[in-house]
Amino acid sequence: MDKQSIHTDKAPAAIGPYSQGVAAGDFVFVSGQLPLDPATGRFPEGIAAQTRQSIRNLREILLAAGTDLNRVVKTTVFLYDMNDFGAMNAVYQELFGTENCPARAAIEVRRLPKDALVEIEAIALR
Repeated sequence: MDKQSIHTDKAPAAIGPYSQGVAAGDFVFVSGQLPLDPATGRFPEGIAAQTRQSIRNLREILLAAGTDLNRVVKTTVFLYDMNDFGAMNAVYQELFGTENCPARAAIEVRRLPKDALVEIEAIALR
């Protein structure tokens, strides 16, 4: 099975030796997306805005791979503080909906790169 690295300038560049995403077979694997605004290189304030930006970054990478949020089958949400779950979940539901939404895990972590409040990775169908 061939794999293809996915890159778009509409999402933040990788901050290490990894791809924004990789297409392999019928799947696209999107690396964890921090809530960096690709235009400014900064995080928005608060968990709701950071969740929205992380998902916006996911969407741009998926679009570059020829798919979209509706084709996401699994996400993993990494939260700095599980007390932010409700606010994150409200934005997540707004963007992914409640019908036919992806499988998901949400995990509290001790720290995220650049001290983000959230990071989200995804697997989607092409």
